[in-house]
Amino acid sequence: MSNKAVYDLQKLKQSRRGLMVVLSSPSGAGKSTMTRQLLAENPNMKMSVSATTRPARNSETEGGDYYFIGKTKFSNMRDDDEFLEYAKVFDNYYGTPRAPVEAALADGHDVVFDIDWQGAQQLTQAAGDDLVKIFILPPSKRELETRLHTRAQDSANVIARRMAKSEAEISHWAEYDYIIVNDDLETAMDELRTIVAAERLKRRRQYWLGPFVKGLIEGQ
Repeated sequence: MSNKAVYDLQKLKQSRRGLMVVLSSPSGAGKSTMTRQLLAENPNMKMSVSATTRPARNSETEGGDYYFIGKTKFSNMRDDDEFLEYAKVFDNYYGTPRAPVEAALADGHDVVFDIDWQGAQQLTQAAGDDLVKIFILPPSKRELETRLHTRAQDSANVIARRMAKSEAEISHWAEYDYIIVNDDLETAMDELRTIVAAERLKRRRQYWLGPFVKGLIEGQ
């Protein structure tokens, strides 16, 4: 095979539709740490940015942390089917705008979603074959509580509420494609990398294969 043929083949292999990678877990299982590491290792990946009706905090930036919009605009976008998923949390609404995600996928970028099981259910209805759902479990309930205390971000009351909520969240594990038990972070990351690599290689996501095989059959 000539050098040009090798180059063309490598170029063809870069032509694929992106993945929607959902990561869900109870608070304290390590999802945020794993998400940050996955994004750092994959320049081709983008973090999904949600729209919200709540005011921006001092440290947050428009388009970086959230798209900050009013309730009227949110309602109009919802009614026009411009969200892949949305939910009301207390008095504010959150949703994933459809257009930037679909544009990224079409350009071959993988998009990572840090959402709960309810958001994952909505994405399942909206996204079809683009979606890969991964649930991260702690090795034990005791370890989960220890991690929540260790990170020192929440009061004892908040930790108690998070622990109570974790049981309901974990009960939805069977709705996901893959389960990772985060006992050791590097082992868990290796499993996450393997899942992403395998999903990228699935035939239906390799748009270049059709023309390539056609060329093989025609003797090119």
